Amino acid sequence: MSVPPTLGVILGGGLARRMGGGDKPLLRLGGETLLARVAARLAPQCAAGVVLSANGDPARFRPAFAGPVLPDSVPDAPGPLAGVLAGLDHAAAHHPGVAFVATVAGDTPFLPGDFVARLHAARAAAGTPLATAASGGRAHYVDGLWPVVLRDDLRAALVTEGLRRVGQWIARHGTAEAAWPSEPVDPFLNLNTPDDLALAEALAARHGR
Repeated sequence: MSVPPTLGVILGGGLARRMGGGDKPLLRLGGETLLARVAARLAPQCAAGVVLSANGDPARFRPAFAGPVLPDSVPDAPGPLAGVLAGLDHAAAHHPGVAFVATVAGDTPFLPGDFVARLHAARAAAGTPLATAASGGRAHYVDGLWPVVLRDDLRAALVTEGLRRVGQWIARHGTAEAAWPSEPVDPFLNLNTPDDLALAEALAARHGR
C-alpha cells in the first residue's frame, strides 16, 4: 500500500535524571547526537517533514536539529501525550493535507526504516484509528501513528480529565500493533541509563547504523 502523507514528531522526553540530567536526545552515540540519528532515520519516511516536541529554549537543539521545535500547548508538562498533541496541532495548522502524525522517542537511535509504512499497514488492516510499535513482546506506546482528527479529543482528555497515561487514551480508540524482532538489535531500544548508552555504542560498533 502507498503510505499516506505523514508528519514525523520526535518526542524530546523528560529530564533524563538517570543519565545525570539534561536533554537525552543531545547525548552522543557514534560521534553524533541521538537527535540527529533519529531525525535521519525518520525524515525519509515522512513526506510532511519532521518536527521536535520539546519545551524550553529551542536554540539548544541547533545545529543537531534544524526543523521546528514545538513546546507543549497545554500547561503543567503532562508528559508524552502533550507532545503528541503539539504534533497534531502543528499538522492541522501547517499541513492541512496531512491526516496522520508518527511519533518516536528521541532516544531510539536504531529506529527501523519501515516504521511509518508498517504502522500504516497495521492500522489499515485492523481498521483502527491508531497504530503502535512493539518489539520483543513489549509495546512501545509513544512510538506510534496518530490521526489528526483526534486532536480535540486528546486535548479534552489532557486538560479536562487530567489524563496522563498513553495506554489509557489509546485504549479508548483502538490501536493496531506492528511488531519488529528485537534481535540482533532492538529497533526501539530506549537509552535511559549510562549502561543503556554503553550497550548502544557496542551495538552500533558491531552492526553499524
